[in-house]
Amino acid sequence: MVDKSIFSKIFSKLPSKLKGIQPGKKTEKHEQKQTPKLKLVIFIVDWSRAHTITNVCENEKVRFHFTSVGRGTASSEILDLLGIGSGEKAVILCLEQEIGVQVLMREVRKELKVYGPGAGIAFTVPLSAINDPILLVFKQSILKSEKIQEKNPGKGANMANKFSHDLIVSIVNHGYTDELMNTARAAGARGGTVLHARGTAHEGPVKFFGISVQDEKEIILILAENNKKVPIMQAISENYGLNTKAQGLIFSLPVDNVIGLSAE
Repeated sequence: MVDKSIFSKIFSKLPSKLKGIQPGKKTEKHEQKQTPKLKLVIFIVDWSRAHTITNVCENEKVRFHFTSVGRGTASSEILDLLGIGSGEKAVILCLEQEIGVQVLMREVRKELKVYGPGAGIAFTVPLSAINDPILLVFKQSILKSEKIQEKNPGKGANMANKFSHDLIVSIVNHGYTDELMNTARAAGARGGTVLHARGTAHEGPVKFFGISVQDEKEIILILAENNKKVPIMQAISENYGLNTKAQGLIFSLPVDNVIGLSAE
């Protein structure tokens, strides 16, 4: 068994907003106040606009941001939430304090100077834990966060109803993306973004499921409203799950903020 004390020494739990939690001791309240709330911010835009977002991240001193190349899957008839049509996409992952997310997104929209649908999209995923050295970096900028809060009293990073969307992640063998997306659209999806990956698996799961793991994998990201998540995931699982040739692994993550990057 994993020693939980070792985990706690390496990783720190982040503040929670779960309902029904009773106030703890004074020291716990103080610790929570001093622990910044962090978000994983995900931008998906046309590749030609990636440098604009990375420049904003640098100007806003976003300490950790990473860029990956993706491919759009939206049909020409549908204006996808993640962009227009097919083509190279930039998927940019940022770690930022919750209080700084609104500022970051506002600056990105201002610098992109794109009007109307297809400018791209940004959304955030809550973090439950992070390793201590990274958390220490954010703790050092708590004063900056407090200044932002003073300038924007009563305004946090919430730009949409909490958990109004989910990010559906499907990991399948190479070559099944187009078929999978046709199935997902029939179930209510508007489109998605594809990342290429290399598959690896421990011998135990491989034997348990009776599958083989191919090197070439495709990761399909689909942003969907809550009420469409279940039918989309069911349709994908039935047609491209582990018992099929696609050998798909499908799961979802809660998305607590969604914003289009159009300047309108």
